[in-house]
Amino acid sequence: MDWDQRYAAEGLLWTAQPNRFLVSEVGELAPGAALDVACGEGRNAIWLATKGWRVTAVDSSAVGIQKGTELAQEAGLEIDWLVEDATTYQPEPAFDLVAVFYLHLPHDQLRSALANACAGLAVGGTLLVVGHHTDNIEKGIGGPQVPELLYRPSDITDMTGGLEIEKAEAVERPVDRSGVTGIAIDTLVRARRA
Repeated sequence: MDWDQRYAAEGLLWTAQPNRFLVSEVGELAPGAALDVACGEGRNAIWLATKGWRVTAVDSSAVGIQKGTELAQEAGLEIDWLVEDATTYQPEPAFDLVAVFYLHLPHDQLRSALANACAGLAVGGTLLVVGHHTDNIEKGIGGPQVPELLYRPSDITDMTGGLEIEKAEAVERPVDRSGVTGIAIDTLVRARRA
């Protein structure tokens, strides 16, 4: 998929609001250093920065990163924006939070991306992964329609070995697409490096 082309459209491809699960799962954590992997246009990175997090935002799309940079500048926020491929980017183990939202890759590539994300966690750091659940194709709305790109909580926990799993479940999210309201089914995994 050519994300540069998708993000080149006028306006934002996604909403400027942070993901609801980021807000609910991270809202009570003390701000520290955060890494937003596959950040897209930066909506989650920007929200984290407004809450006092020192944010590094990574995406393979230079266009998405540019949009995020502009939004952050307009809001007077400092975020470290990097154009990097999640499957090869190797962060230092310095992050109190690593967020991976809606990164949908074939499982061998996803495994590499999650290994890199986990390697970026400091001791005591939290990993939060959210993406479209495999059940979403038949029972939900939106998201990729390719089963090999979707995942169950157990798929993610299997790829994040060595972390303490705090939550691994299917969650529902209301979606409004072109005036049609429905429910999307997502996978949510929250884990911690002990």
